[in-house]
Amino acid sequence: MQITILKSKIHRATVNEARLDYVGSISIDEELLKASGMFEYEKVQVVNVNNGARFKTYTIATKEKGMICLNGAAARQVQVGDKIIIMAYANLEEKELSKHKPKVVFVDENNAITKISHYEKHGELF
Repeated sequence: MQITILKSKIHRATVNEARLDYVGSISIDEELLKASGMFEYEKVQVVNVNNGARFKTYTIATKEKGMICLNGAAARQVQVGDKIIIMAYANLEEKELSKHKPKVVFVDENNAITKISHYEKHGELF
């Protein structure tokens, strides 16, 4: 059996642009993509911290430093300046779960990397 689990995330990135008249996707600074372990064209979930919107799209790498731009219909879910969390998931076998630690990339207000870490086990939930 495979379980879908958090692979990596970019935490509290700032939206620089929102382009409604574009095919779709989220443009992300290629350095952030690489640091997070996400791939270009990978499906991601985006959570808007400011308004609670949650949606799925795919990534496009951009060479523009610090760029986070929502394109197409996803542009309607954000405002420039909003904080978002970008998450990618992986399907793992049950036996792989105990060794997996999701990668987290923390950024500042300009989307420059401030810290890269891995989630550790959170202890008992119940």
